[in-house]
Amino acid sequence: MIVRTLDECKNSERAINGGNWESVRMLLKDDNMGFSFHITTIFAGTETPIWYQNHLESVYCMSGEGEIETCDDGKVYQIRPGTLYILDKHDKHLLRATKDMQMACVFNPPLNGKEVHDENGVYALEAETVTD
Repeated sequence: MIVRTLDECKNSERAINGGNWESVRMLLKDDNMGFSFHITTIFAGTETPIWYQNHLESVYCMSGEGEIETCDDGKVYQIRPGTLYILDKHDKHLLRATKDMQMACVFNPPLNGKEVHDENGVYALEAETVTD
């Protein structure tokens, strides 16, 4: 069994700041679960271009407000607490926060822990591994 608290992970190498966001990576590839689990805060007043070419992601909004715009068709979806969005087609999108949004995120394949978005909003498939 693996037991971790959000506070423990926030005070470790598992907390990654990406400028517009902070991701606390509570479950990673080396935990051997087949997915990774993160609590991510998207900071108010930011717009983040994202395109997970190598990963599928499900995102559940726990608090805050914002919107997601899909780049291929320009559709805009409001994000509020209780909203789940699923990037099941490697959707290129813009994520905007009007209030800090705290999100629970699941990635498949799992992240190693050090990933940050490249110039295209992509996470590398295999980044450096975090150790506890």
